[in-house]
Amino acid sequence: MEPRRRPRRRSATRSVTLNDVAAAAGVSPQTVSRVVRDPDAVADETRERVENAIATTGYVPNLAASNLASNRSRAVAAIVPQISTSVFAETVHAFESALAPHGYQIFLGTTEYRPDHEEELVRSFLGRRPDGFLLVGTQHTAGTRTLLAAAGIPVVETWGWTEDPVDVLVGFSNTAAAAALVAHLVERGRRRITFAGRQLPGDPRAAERLAGYRDAVRDLLGTPPREVDAGPEAVTMDTGVTLLDAVLERYPDTDAVMFSSDVFAAGALLACVRRGIEIPGRFALTGFGDFEIARHLVPALTTVAVPNAEIGATGAALLLDRMRRRDVAQRCHDVGFRVVVRGST
Repeated sequence: MEPRRRPRRRSATRSVTLNDVAAAAGVSPQTVSRVVRDPDAVADETRERVENAIATTGYVPNLAASNLASNRSRAVAAIVPQISTSVFAETVHAFESALAPHGYQIFLGTTEYRPDHEEELVRSFLGRRPDGFLLVGTQHTAGTRTLLAAAGIPVVETWGWTEDPVDVLVGFSNTAAAAALVAHLVERGRRRITFAGRQLPGDPRAAERLAGYRDAVRDLLGTPPREVDAGPEAVTMDTGVTLLDAVLERYPDTDAVMFSSDVFAAGALLACVRRGIEIPGRFALTGFGDFEIARHLVPALTTVAVPNAEIGATGAALLLDRMRRRDVAQRCHDVGFRVVVRGST
């Protein structure tokens, strides 16, 4: 006699369903669906019961089916110049943290300061039907603008300033920030200020800082601007040393060096320490961005602080309003900046 086969248990193979979660939480399937789609729309106590039931049962929502039914992807695309050694990382983290409780996931792309690559990323992400975009910068190719206009989805631009954003803007004036830094150096008695940075066609923020420096030097000192350019070199502390050497060779009487990034300034300051060059005695040094390293250097680095996290959180809040078809009374939000004065000046 053949051995009797044991029937397969259905529970061992079938997926956990919405009804299973509803039964475990003691609520209706519609309530479970609301918690998955928009947690804030459900009372706290109910939401906690449903979330506990989801965790206990191991339920994974079928987002593909839900997205098809609602014509919403529950995803947002964020495009930044770069992430490594970057002030943009904090903005993206705050942006993601603010959207995650509402059930949104982030597609992240980096342009490496190439406007043509930004256009490629926008085209690629649009194929995945995001519900909105976060973009660093306000200058885009004509193709990027055409794609975004045709898509008709909310867009938040950041880290720059314009009176005519694609949709809404959370940013500040890089030009005004650089001018404020020049004003600080002039107040400290510096008269031969050299700007050191990297100017690339795809980095309008660097160009805006250089423009702010030039205008302020002409207005406050009445002298021709002095500047050195790292060209295509990477944003590294090594490049900061290269820039320092270029300044000392081209403008040996410099009494202050304005670096376009804290990364460059940190490399230069550490090189000065190794070489026995007194800072700020021989010359003052400043950066831009207020990276963590800025306050740990000796002497600590004078720089421009930008509210990176606030940009991300405010951008997320505005994008949520726009994705929910709510009116946004103010299209341009200026988060400002501040000059952080430390020992290097």
